[in-house]
Amino acid sequence: MLVRYNPWQELNTLERHINGLFGDTIPSTRVEKDFIRVPAAELHETADAIHLKLELPGLEAKDLDIQVTEDAVHISGERKSETKTENNGTTKSEFYYGKFQRVIPLSARIQNTNVTADYKDGILNLTLPKSEQEKNKVVKVNLEQPAA
Repeated sequence: MLVRYNPWQELNTLERHINGLFGDTIPSTRVEKDFIRVPAAELHETADAIHLKLELPGLEAKDLDIQVTEDAVHISGERKSETKTENNGTTKSEFYYGKFQRVIPLSARIQNTNVTADYKDGILNLTLPKSEQEKNKVVKVNLEQPAA
């Protein structure tokens, strides 16, 4: 039987062996991937308001700075996370610190003096009421007749 030589396969095997040797001392990539630096956002627009939902797990309200202009939401904060595990008399501790900032542009002008916020279980919900001009905005659509 003829088997084609694949040099990459040997490198993959070597990488698995090295990862196995150092698996207990190198921080897990799974933990690093779970530590998101920029919060995920979800926007939902109704006739009267824009609803913004941000995912901010592990943060307290005092660690957040939220500023709202007529056309954008600026959010910044600082993450402080610590995990500590004890196994067979060995203690492993990992610390993650870092500042983040995100600016979310809005599709309509809002009344930034009437914004309401709710923060619970790492989820920030902002209700951004639209300005009266945006609520009553009527846009004329021109239809052009196709050339015959």
